[in-house]
Amino acid sequence: MKKAALVLPVIVLSQFCCTSLWFAGNGVMSDLVKNFNLQSSALGHLTSAVQFGFIMGTLLFAILMIADRYSPSKIYMTNALLGALFNAAVIWDGNSLTTILALRFFTGFFLAGIYPIGMKIAADYYTKGLGKALGFLVGALVLGTALPHLLKGITETFPWEYVILTTSSLAVLGGIMMFVLVPDGPYRKPSQQVDLSAFFQVFKNRNLRSAAFGYFGHMWELYAFWAFVPVMLKTYSALHPHVGFNIPVWSFLIIAIGGLSCVLGGYVSQKIGVKKTASIALTLSCFCCLVSPFLFLTESEYLFIAFLLFWGITVIADSPLFSTLVVQNANTEIKGTAITIVNCIGFSITIISIQLINGIKNTTDSTNIYSLLAIGPILGLIALRNYKQSESTN
Repeated sequence: MKKAALVLPVIVLSQFCCTSLWFAGNGVMSDLVKNFNLQSSALGHLTSAVQFGFIMGTLLFAILMIADRYSPSKIYMTNALLGALFNAAVIWDGNSLTTILALRFFTGFFLAGIYPIGMKIAADYYTKGLGKALGFLVGALVLGTALPHLLKGITETFPWEYVILTTSSLAVLGGIMMFVLVPDGPYRKPSQQVDLSAFFQVFKNRNLRSAAFGYFGHMWELYAFWAFVPVMLKTYSALHPHVGFNIPVWSFLIIAIGGLSCVLGGYVSQKIGVKKTASIALTLSCFCCLVSPFLFLTESEYLFIAFLLFWGITVIADSPLFSTLVVQNANTEIKGTAITIVNCIGFSITIISIQLINGIKNTTDSTNIYSLLAIGPILGLIALRNYKQSESTN
């Protein structure tokens, strides 16, 4: 049995490789629009297609209790290989908006067997220090999500298909790595059969319910922010013609810096508590939502970039902490199902916020639209007030 200390780096690296599939389409969005004659509104639709696929995948996984009934590492590898296949198919010359939407949907579907399953694997190896472990894990997700933007920014002289094929290759590597190097964890307690009541039992625990609703508020903001970071940079450049951003590279940096805050948040939570750390991060990201319209008016591009970097830090720092609270308050036999259900609902919410911002963006040039993202953090903070802190959740 491999020690947990050695297993964690493998899980983190594998998660980074596989979650690069998430925003692969976003990283080459301008090329997809040009090559397949798509409209500019395709950004919101393609992002939502991935989210919808993820939702349907997590819903099916939760109902069938896949993560608790079968070896998580085998599930992870299978979904990584299938996700890589559907992601790579985007480069087919005969694609249309409909086929690309379908391919992104299935990529998202199989991501449901990667992201929450990765957290389940980590939970099977850690009881104490889970917040720190999940901080590294979600940090890897952030870097993986941001990677396509960087690949696009540094491969301008190469065909856009290279970005898609690179992310698919990384997903294959990550899936095989997880299967070969990470056996089932010592704290895994598999369920023997489907228990449909488990789907409904998850929210009976008040603390778990409070943590889940805090997570839902966080998710309202997170993916909408990530999806529209390039749009924000482009909007600022249009308002201030003297500014010339390398939008793909800055998009990568603004999203990727959140990986550091996930890790830092895990360490801080060991000192002041998981709930308190999550509340601080949610409050700061809420502040960013509310003041965002004013930052578009500043003449200093350095201040604007610094603001987006700070927003990138705060918008994701609470994510592993909410997952930690969910896992700590779920029954051992249904931890994987609990994570999957909460993920399913959380990502359903992201579609609403993305489509809302996308729809308003297509009818107005106002930069006030991003302040609507504050709705989620506000409701999340209200939900967290009902959480009763205990020694076990520090």
